[in-house]
Amino acid sequence: MPLSTEPLPKIPVARSGRAGLSPAASRLDRAFAAGHEEHRALLAAYFPVGYPNFNQSLNTLHALAEHAGILELGVPCANPVMDGPVIRTATEQSLTAGFRLRDAFLAARILSAASSVNLLIMTYWGPVAAYGPQRFADEARDAGAAGIVVPDLPTEEAPAWLAATRSAGIHTIPLPRHGAEDAELARIGASGGGMIYAPGLPGLTGSTDPLANDLEAFVRRARDLTALPVGVGIGVSDAERARAVSEYADAVIVGSALIRALQRAPGGAGTRAAACLAAELSSSLIHHR
Repeated sequence: MPLSTEPLPKIPVARSGRAGLSPAASRLDRAFAAGHEEHRALLAAYFPVGYPNFNQSLNTLHALAEHAGILELGVPCANPVMDGPVIRTATEQSLTAGFRLRDAFLAARILSAASSVNLLIMTYWGPVAAYGPQRFADEARDAGAAGIVVPDLPTEEAPAWLAATRSAGIHTIPLPRHGAEDAELARIGASGGGMIYAPGLPGLTGSTDPLANDLEAFVRRARDLTALPVGVGIGVSDAERARAVSEYADAVIVGSALIRALQRAPGGAGTRAAACLAAELSSSLIHHR
């Protein structure tokens, strides 16, 4: 199986480095710190585990790891409320092909053993609740994940979930709503860790609409109020947008565009097309001097 201008402002990226962090979570913090020192943004590549089947998804994730500083392993579920048609179709196919939650943890274990790439798991609350929050967090840590993104985390479940991830020593990656007010950003910054996941525009993943006019201001405000690195996803659909976002964000998050690239060709050719796009995206990111 193959293995796959103006400096950024000074930010205390180690703020989330609390005592008891797992090695993977600490490594993610160091990766952001290194990116800050080198004045470069990290490429975060999202891909759903099990699409179009488990083996090809694993090959694709290995290939993406050659070009990305962060891999987001998507957990397919029946009601992906934040996702647009591209990811919805991919996750539906993954479920049809027999995806089980254990596949996500298995993929993380294999990738963490074969690569130094930073791993995040992106999941909706349904799979977490069904598996058990503490069990899910512990399993993710043991598989080598640095943190977990739960975009639809219910407010009433947040305290227990935060306790579970803190107990496991991994990051809860907050995803604020677009245009969140200062008080909300400060609150999630006090409880989350690793990075802030900032939406590039309102709406669903996979959108090719223009990025929000106030995105740069939002990113800088989120960084100031949370003292966490900020990654931008949703709406980063090509290298031109990735380059623009990298001027002010700490990470550039791309998912739907990679899936589209894979869909253009069957089998290994699709994996190579996704990896080629990841290489293009990575090389487009600005290294400030």
